[in-house]
Amino acid sequence: MSAIDFKLIKTDSSSAARLGSLTTPHGKIDTPIFMPVGTHATVKAMTPEELTEVGAQIILANTYHLYMRPGHELVARMGGLHEFMHWQGPILTDSGGFQVFSLGELRKITEEGVKFQSHLDGSYHFISPETSMEIQAALGGDIIMCFDECPPYPADYAYIAKSMEMTSRWALRCKNVKKRADQALFGIVQGGMFSDLRERSALALQEIGFDGYALGGVSVGEEKELMHEVMGFSAPFLPVDKPRYVMGIGAPEDLIEGINAGFDMFDCVMPTRNARNGMVFTSFGRLNIKGARYAEDRLPIDPECGCYVCKNYSRAYLRHLFKSGEILASRLNTWHNLHYYLSLMAGARQAIAEDRFADFRRDFYAKRETM
Repeated sequence: MSAIDFKLIKTDSSSAARLGSLTTPHGKIDTPIFMPVGTHATVKAMTPEELTEVGAQIILANTYHLYMRPGHELVARMGGLHEFMHWQGPILTDSGGFQVFSLGELRKITEEGVKFQSHLDGSYHFISPETSMEIQAALGGDIIMCFDECPPYPADYAYIAKSMEMTSRWALRCKNVKKRADQALFGIVQGGMFSDLRERSALALQEIGFDGYALGGVSVGEEKELMHEVMGFSAPFLPVDKPRYVMGIGAPEDLIEGINAGFDMFDCVMPTRNARNGMVFTSFGRLNIKGARYAEDRLPIDPECGCYVCKNYSRAYLRHLFKSGEILASRLNTWHNLHYYLSLMAGARQAIAEDRFADFRRDFYAKRETM
């Protein structure tokens, strides 16, 4: 028995966009959905209650960073992530693979796992598929991810093929040692930008059998058109009756193209990180609140937005907060950005339900052309 239950409700008649329902031990998720990233067991600048208010249904926590600080054993002693961070909704934990492999020269990959140096103090550590499963079991997320190698871009075919095959072997090791029945395990499809390798990876993972399937190794430096192409040719390799997750993509247009390709779940630090840097997302594109042109602008960030921030604060005030280095600037910008992302997902779900996703997608781009 799986720890989750996924129901495919509807597929749009003019695209591969899917409307679904994903039930977990900590609640139901309507898909397609965006997952705010809580790297250190917190979505930066937001309380759990505020996340609920902006429409968050599931959040992501980072295995590598929580292993490094405060340590997965401590989190387990504190009752697991849900109790530790006071978030009672579903949680997905990534495997730590992407963060470990992004350390570059600070890590060494072998068949057994990865030896690496901490980005905090330079101390040496080792994470294997078995270790990743142990850490994620202690953290207690509802959905956990297989440990995989996320290859760089660009990389040649031979390297990508070898990496993909090792990721498949690691996936089997992850499934063999997974112990908690209340956690769902997702396999991660690798294969770079090569269609045949993506297909081989997806088939190998399905032979092992997982609760859901993720597309890894995208948004690693490739051009947007290529990223969208990879999503487009990869989705048909995945089971129709399982949730499909694209890891780490976050620009609004990437989410729209991911939904159009037939994916259900997305995550990225973009809305929260950009908020802290003064970049906000609107129905007509991105807006840099730092700009001098907004110094006396009485308009809200987005006149079409109904979030708490747009109802109460002007662009002029938000610019003032940011230029003054006020903490409130990060909080309000983040609040708006997450509301925008989650409202975009809600709009996509409604469009699929009404069989008009093609129109929704066309209108999404048309608004940006009028800037």
